[in-house]
Amino acid sequence: MGITVREPAEGDFFSWLALYEDYATFYGRQLTDQGALLVWSWLTDASHSERGLVAVADDGALVGLVHFHDVPRPLDGDHALHIDDLFVLEEHRTQGYGRELIEAVAAQGAGSGIPIVQWLAAPNEQAQAFYDEIADAAQTVIYRLRRQEG
Repeated sequence: MGITVREPAEGDFFSWLALYEDYATFYGRQLTDQGALLVWSWLTDASHSERGLVAVADDGALVGLVHFHDVPRPLDGDHALHIDDLFVLEEHRTQGYGRELIEAVAAQGAGSGIPIVQWLAAPNEQAQAFYDEIADAAQTVIYRLRRQEG
């Protein structure tokens, strides 16, 4: 079985959308048509900072996705690629698709002189076991400013 990872093409929209809807559902989020179209427009605009890749099964079906962007790291005087979304269909997990998606992001970063790839992970034992195989967990706490009502 060969794993293909590539940039999404115009003809991939509906397959990508199904994956992205599954991703949103997995995290208990509602994906609106407007939100999906906006993200797709980012991924297909070469000048936009958000980029994406898809994993393709042997039969040509899209089975995974990753969305990422460049992040400046001022204290270190460099940049990292930050993975925003990583998702593989349940029936294709543990087959190497997630690893190939992350490695493809790393390869794009290395090609641009960006050696660091980072991401945030929600609690998920299976995913975290995989992440622990390939990455070091950071000791960072994330804060989000409370929105003022009224």
